[in-house]
Amino acid sequence: MKLLVAKALQKLAKRQIDRFHPVVIAVTGSVGKTSAKNAIAIALSSACDARTANKNYNNEFGVPLAILGEMSPGKNAWEWAKLFARQLRVKTFPTHLVLEYGADRPGDIQLSCDIAKPNVGVLTAISPVHASNYANFGALAEEKATLGDNVSEDGLVILNADDQTINLMRGRFIAPVATYGKSGRQATITDVYVKTILDDHYAVEDVAVITKASIDIEGEVVNLQLKNCLGDTPVFACAAALLVAKHCDVPLKAAAKALSESFVPAPGRLKPLSGIKGSLILDDTYNAAPASTIAAIDALALFTADRPGSRRIAVLGKMAELGQYSESEHAAVGRKVAEVADIFIAAGSEMQAAADEAERLGMKSPAVIRVNDGVEAGRWLDANIKEGDIVLVKGSQSARMEKAVKDVIAEPLRASELLVRQEEYWSKN
Repeated sequence: MKLLVAKALQKLAKRQIDRFHPVVIAVTGSVGKTSAKNAIAIALSSACDARTANKNYNNEFGVPLAILGEMSPGKNAWEWAKLFARQLRVKTFPTHLVLEYGADRPGDIQLSCDIAKPNVGVLTAISPVHASNYANFGALAEEKATLGDNVSEDGLVILNADDQTINLMRGRFIAPVATYGKSGRQATITDVYVKTILDDHYAVEDVAVITKASIDIEGEVVNLQLKNCLGDTPVFACAAALLVAKHCDVPLKAAAKALSESFVPAPGRLKPLSGIKGSLILDDTYNAAPASTIAAIDALALFTADRPGSRRIAVLGKMAELGQYSESEHAAVGRKVAEVADIFIAAGSEMQAAADEAERLGMKSPAVIRVNDGVEAGRWLDANIKEGDIVLVKGSQSARMEKAVKDVIAEPLRASELLVRQEEYWSKN
């Protein structure tokens, strides 16, 4: 039954695209694709009728739901019937769709492209996430490149020039290619400046960090000032968004203004949250890959912890589905933690390789704390967190590290709004 519903939903989504002919912008990558998707939607919405999904809809069910602007009815057959009936009566449709294409296994990207062939394809960054479902890292990269292969010669492929694997793809596509990044050709990022607001006591609604940057889009320079956004990832997302805006004839200054005013991290994507006892929580619990975990630790390093009693605390759960790369990638994370953190809470069996490496490099008990899962990590934080502490929490979806964050945010009653995986399904698992 599930397969039949998925096929019917995909057919309906393709029908609407064939009927209304929206411009399809599709984003893929192992790191930063949701941030890029959200930034693109904001940039386009300054001048266009653009639709994107509020949820992480990027698979065989999620992509058609995002196209249709619908939420999943779950197991409610009556609501599914109403959804199909409602869509058959649709008379208007957005001019632009901004979609996210995920890849858990070979063929996933092509399936999404078959549902909605992209006019613009954006590739953000690739790391060994989901590598266990592929023969090797090269096979995973090839899967991601499928997105660009599906863009026709009158479209545009946008690549992150600072990601070595993606940058090597520049010559393979029939569509024109534009690159972004600090070494990007069409969108060059310069003058990134992160201002962390140091405080002895972080209060609700405080702006904890501001990231500024200049981006040269083929000779036109625009400036960004992003509130509560940390470091390179949001800036790179905005650079990709500005290239999409230019391709879609959206004025760049209007797009940059919209991004500066409206772009915020999605829940669980390195989002600063006020914590108990005047602490600050950097919530990066949506998922974890090696590249994004290293980037998150780099973000933690931006907050100096040289005030009396203030500490940088890294609370990390496993990076899942790394296959043959698991032990070495977790150990690499441990090396990075040892450079930055005052306290390392390693949650789960996979993260023990990181704890071992951190201890080998000089972090000793009680600086390295080993716990079984996010729940135990949350209990430790609840009992030991102090005023002015900066706490990074990150892990793969299956690590459920948002449970640790929920224990220590200053506004637990807003958890459904602030955190990932707060729906009833997740509360039972």
